[in-house]
Amino acid sequence: MTTTSALSHYHDWLRDAHAMEKQAETMLEQMAKRLENYPQLRARIEQHIEETRQQQSLLESILDRHGISHSSVKDVMGKMAAMGQAFGGTFAEDEVVKGAISGYVFENAEIGSYTSLISAATRAGDQESVAILKQICEQEIAMADWMLTHMPELTDQFLLRSEDPDAKAKR
Repeated sequence: MTTTSALSHYHDWLRDAHAMEKQAETMLEQMAKRLENYPQLRARIEQHIEETRQQQSLLESILDRHGISHSSVKDVMGKMAAMGQAFGGTFAEDEVVKGAISGYVFENAEIGSYTSLISAATRAGDQESVAILKQICEQEIAMADWMLTHMPELTDQFLLRSEDPDAKAKR
């Protein structure tokens, strides 16, 4: 049996997840635009941007099915936070490495969020959403795993480029 309080939290967390995906889309788009010398990372980020857009659509279908309005305030705040993160990184000499680390951390925050949402959906008896949330969580796990696996290679590429006075290492 689901309490009104548990259902209310579940609905709030669904809104939060939607805003989080909006933030992720903005952050990833800004990062991909600036990656000139790291084609493998850029390609994986572009793939994840498409996954993120699909995730937003899936979340919107859950919100709509439950009659939950999207939180445009949370969406806007998330996008503003992502723009701030992206803008701040443009001045860092080691932007690509710091961006990859931040991306890895963000992916893990998403994994935590979806793990909680799966439990909340189960408690709410929303089995249809459980399957969707698990699918999204698996995509976030795959992205986090990819980032972690490729972090040493990316770091090595950056360090090699930074030793060349004629190369632009940060992007």
